[in-house]
Amino acid sequence: MALIIASVLVTSLVGSQAAQQTGQVSYIPYAEAKPILEAVNDVLPAELRSAKPESMPTIWASWVAHRDSEIRGRLAQGDEDSLINFVLFGTSFTRNPRITLNVLAQMAGKQSKEPSGSLSTAEVFFKAVDSRVDDLVRAMTGPGSNERVIFARRMIEKKGYDLRTAAGRDRIRTYLLANLSRMLNEQAGYARLLQSARLLGDPSAEFAERSKLYSGRGLSSDTSLLPNYALEKALISIKARGLLAPGTVRRVAIVGPGLDFTDKEDGYDFYPQQTIQPFAIIDTLLRTMLSRASDLKVTTLDLSPRVNDHLRGARQRAGRGEAYTIQLPRDALRPWYPDAIDYWLRFGEHIGKPVAPVALPPGIGDLKIRAVRVRPSIVSSVTPEDANIVVQRLNVAEGFDLIIATNILVYYDVFEQSLALANVERMLRPGGLLLSNNALLELPNSEMRSVGYETVVYSERPDHGDHIVWYQRRASR
Repeated sequence: MALIIASVLVTSLVGSQAAQQTGQVSYIPYAEAKPILEAVNDVLPAELRSAKPESMPTIWASWVAHRDSEIRGRLAQGDEDSLINFVLFGTSFTRNPRITLNVLAQMAGKQSKEPSGSLSTAEVFFKAVDSRVDDLVRAMTGPGSNERVIFARRMIEKKGYDLRTAAGRDRIRTYLLANLSRMLNEQAGYARLLQSARLLGDPSAEFAERSKLYSGRGLSSDTSLLPNYALEKALISIKARGLLAPGTVRRVAIVGPGLDFTDKEDGYDFYPQQTIQPFAIIDTLLRTMLSRASDLKVTTLDLSPRVNDHLRGARQRAGRGEAYTIQLPRDALRPWYPDAIDYWLRFGEHIGKPVAPVALPPGIGDLKIRAVRVRPSIVSSVTPEDANIVVQRLNVAEGFDLIIATNILVYYDVFEQSLALANVERMLRPGGLLLSNNALLELPNSEMRSVGYETVVYSERPDHGDHIVWYQRRASR
């Protein structure tokens, strides 16, 4: 049984007006959107496809603001997905084992040996879920200082559920189980779409389908370490080809840096929430000598208040001389290839120093963990900005040399991906690169063109890897 899991770490909806108060962020103007609207007319939303040409400038101004609000509204469903991840994989509120595929197999094996007979995998799964749901509801009644349980309680209360009564707690259990069922059904649908694409026998078609797979799903801010290993491999190849020269990457943007809440089977909740990608990219750029620490600046672009607030807090603490510690768990029962393990072992060597990791909770399994304390000067080089990449861009005096967008554009359809690519184009300097694990439509009017790719496999598990494509902004024609 395939288990889902998407972690979205947001607690409130932030409107587009808040993003624009800085004066740095603006919507994509109609003049730039017009060629895209004409090129992909057959997949446009109905209100744009049916609009009269003379009305489009006015309609566009209204549509783009409304769409910004709608996209930000998808964070709410992401909250629900995050909560279900927590039910399945959290360890801080329960002594029951995490519901991973390995644990399910063990449960089924134990049940089959009982005199009363065996239970199906599905029955074992839902029995285990029921116990964990009960534990989480109990924990929410008195969350203490557990930041993830506090998040769960606030979310539940915001939806109008009452933890104080038995009837209210029963309603919460029903709500959680209903959302689990929804997520399992969604995952089954994604699997069918990918299987249909595989049957075509065309890897490019499968990659294109995978690249927009979650266009109807709640926005996820989950994060993990290994995509950054794939990005490092890509940057090494890019440097070897001369597309980026040593010491020339000074301005970097990261779209959707992510926050580690309880990400599938790779993330845990026994350490504080953390972001990984901004520091992983800095570490790689310094290791490959594409950047110098003295003049490297990283900007993160995210529409999640939870992610942005986390980064602002880290930056403020760095201003007071406080470091930022990243915990790096690795499940030894899910073996990675040696090169991926080597990346895990040397992660952080150019941005900080190894420190003692947090203590592992009992019953966590064969988990390896290391930790890195990131220097305050590195943390201070990261500046968060609220921006919705589909309809907004950051107005910068000098273009970025490099923009990273992994596991982000998969949440949008071809039209919205094309708008996002136009916004990226405006933020890149000529010759600058976008690195993404998505296949993006290259329209005739766009200056963005794919110039290479890197396929990186992390382990023997099916689909455990990333295909990083390099898109370069050509000089204006």
